Amino acid sequence: MPAIRSERSNWYLLQCKPHQDERAHLNLLQQNYVVFHPQLLSERLIRGKYQRVRESLFPGYLFIHLGGNDNWAPIRSTRGVSRFVEFNHGPATVAENVIEHLRARCFESSVSPDAPPLTPGDHLQIIRGPLSTLEGIFITSHGAERVMILMQFLNRDQAICMPLSDLELQHPSFQSNI
Repeated sequence: MPAIRSERSNWYLLQCKPHQDERAHLNLLQQNYVVFHPQLLSERLIRGKYQRVRESLFPGYLFIHLGGNDNWAPIRSTRGVSRFVEFNHGPATVAENVIEHLRARCFESSVSPDAPPLTPGDHLQIIRGPLSTLEGIFITSHGAERVMILMQFLNRDQAICMPLSDLELQHPSFQSNI
C-alpha cells in the first residue's frame, strides 16, 4: 500500500493478527511510532476469584499516529500487525476528537472507585431509567460499567444487563424478598 502524502498528521486504524494486539503495540513503540491501544479495567472470575484485569476496548485493533513524512513501509512487516483498515481505497483516518474521547474514557476506567465491590446476592435499587424504583439482585459484572441483575418481572425471574451508574446498593433495612 502506498503511503498517503499529507502535510497534516492523522490517526489511522490498524488491524492486528489474532490475539497479537499487545505484541503489535510493543513492536510499534520500539520503532518509535505513536500508538494508542485503548484498554479498560474490568472484573473477571479467574480461578474462583474476581480480579481486575485490563481488556482491549477494540480487540484486534490499534490506532497509530502518522504524518506525511513518516515511513509507512516498516509497519506492514511489524510482528503482530495485519494491515491498515481501509475505506475508499485508502487508509481510514480517525478524528483527533474521537481519540481524545477514548483516552478520557480509558483514564476514567483506570481510576479505582471508592465504592465497595458488589458480591453476588447483593440487593440493588434501580435509581435511573425506565425501571427506576424497582429492585434486583446482583449476579455478575459485565466489564467496568455494566452489571447483570436478577429481577422479578412479569411473574418471572429475568436476568437484565444494565449500567452500574443506574443502581445503588440497597440498605439492609429496605431489603425485600424478590
